[in-house]
Amino acid sequence: MSRVRRPNRRRRRIVLLALAVVGLVAIVPAVSLTTALAAPGNTTTTERAVEWVRDHGGGGIVNTAENWWFSNNGPKQGGAPDHGITFDAPAASGPAPTTPHAGTPATTPRPADVSTPAGQVLPNEGVWQPVGPSVAGGQPMYATQVRPDSIHTSLLDGLVWMDPKLVRFDLHPGLQEPGGAWKTPTQVPVAQRLDLLAAFNGGFRMQDANGGFYLDGRAQKPLAEGAASFVINRDGTATVGQWGRDLSMAPDVVAVRQNLQLIVDGGQPVAGLDDNVDGNWGSTLGNRVLVWRSAVCVDANGGIIYGYGNGLGAQSLATLMQRAGCQRAMELDINPSWTTFNLYGAATPGDPASVTGTKLLPDQKKHGDRYLTPDSRDFIAVLARSGSR
Repeated sequence: MSRVRRPNRRRRRIVLLALAVVGLVAIVPAVSLTTALAAPGNTTTTERAVEWVRDHGGGGIVNTAENWWFSNNGPKQGGAPDHGITFDAPAASGPAPTTPHAGTPATTPRPADVSTPAGQVLPNEGVWQPVGPSVAGGQPMYATQVRPDSIHTSLLDGLVWMDPKLVRFDLHPGLQEPGGAWKTPTQVPVAQRLDLLAAFNGGFRMQDANGGFYLDGRAQKPLAEGAASFVINRDGTATVGQWGRDLSMAPDVVAVRQNLQLIVDGGQPVAGLDDNVDGNWGSTLGNRVLVWRSAVCVDANGGIIYGYGNGLGAQSLATLMQRAGCQRAMELDINPSWTTFNLYGAATPGDPASVTGTKLLPDQKKHGDRYLTPDSRDFIAVLARSGSR
């Protein structure tokens, strides 16, 4: 009779150890993903899952999938917009208006009305219209809508011009971007909401921005020479330029948000945008792909202009900003999940808790109250100048 051979104990231990390792390999990502999905903030489950994949080595996969999807599900050609060019701006946020300053307030000349590339002009297309309440007797913001090109004629992209003599700007960090702990809150605090006029999105995630972030006296990521930069000074004024050429660190600088390289310089779109020469304009969503994009710029008189909307490639975004009067412009975030411009007002005059937001473009994906709760990404708040309301 032959003897039954017992399994080698050493081999069994090796097998058990291997199974344990495999189990851990499976469990650790699952725990990480579950934690990411449950993190605080106002992003959707899908948005959090996509960002988790990017953070764990799947950026190339996400980029390829997004490029395929948006390339094959682009905006329709032809047709007419399904709404007119009007703005449902909130009423004044604060208490009853104070007596205006003596005489006409000092204001900045706004740019000329914006030309359309779409042939026949729609009523109010490209015409700057006042939005939001007056500040010190002057109008701090004007907005308009215009079609991106002569092919996608059913789309209307939005532009807002902001007077630096009547508004001030604050940079806020997000819960996830740029990362780190900050004294500045991740939402507009209640105490500032009666002065809150508007807010708009920041730039790419820092891993894709090819630039840095400076706030609260420190840099979360080093500021990069040559990067397109939105800079806020201690007096609340802001500008846009190339770091190291137009702008540099100075005692008055309180915030810097960098993102890629300028898309408009010297009043003209820069060369190579469509082909993303040297990767200067990011690796996410090919620059020829038409999708929601956003940008911010400074005009010849120091006014700040924000532009965004659907059906935009890097070149057509730059052309949109040029037509609006930009001298130097930088691309901000892209993709319908992240592009936002909201106007704010109080339902009850004098009550900051009653402040709510309104989307500038009705087809914007994110809701009007974005930035009134902790947000996952950095953003810029636009407020009435102190003492002017």
